[in-house]
Amino acid sequence: MANLHFHYGVMSSSKSAALIINAYNFHRNGTAVEVIKPSFDNRFGIQKIVSRIGLECEANAMPSLEKYTANPNTNVILVDEVQFFTESDIDKLVHIADQQNKIVMCYGLMVDSNEKIFPASRRLIEVGAKLHRMDSTCQINGCMKLATHHLRFDGTGRVIRAGDQFALGDSNYKSVCRAHYNELYHNIKQKTK
Repeated sequence: MANLHFHYGVMSSSKSAALIINAYNFHRNGTAVEVIKPSFDNRFGIQKIVSRIGLECEANAMPSLEKYTANPNTNVILVDEVQFFTESDIDKLVHIADQQNKIVMCYGLMVDSNEKIFPASRRLIEVGAKLHRMDSTCQINGCMKLATHHLRFDGTGRVIRAGDQFALGDSNYKSVCRAHYNELYHNIKQKTK
């Protein structure tokens, strides 16, 4: 089994729910687990991960993994919102997976709302993490295509095309298919039949 995993998907693809379920199942089976999240993510409290469907678990919130040391008895490390960590934080997780023989399972976004890959996500690919895409459907009414992108909106409903990509929550975002992203972000009209 691979020691380093990256479970990625758009917002609302149940990444945090999957992490919480995995944490529960590992605990239930007697496997020592540590759950980590960036301290930047304080939407539901500093030391907690909460999914949109109401599942939650305790987590150790950290600004970086620079000084992180896994407990020697830990077998599995689960990392939520991994895209908010740095490339050097990912290298630290690689070291833990390879040198300490622990299973490291990361969960997060691949790209931001400007179609740019997050540096930590790119680093996970570069170091050969086993990739697991978590699917969801486009949030444009009536569309059932695979959601692959995010659109960010301002308070008036206009698409935001620049700015800080470290915004929390999903109230100003929609997960959309590539065709709707191109139509709404790049003003490229979809072909009609």
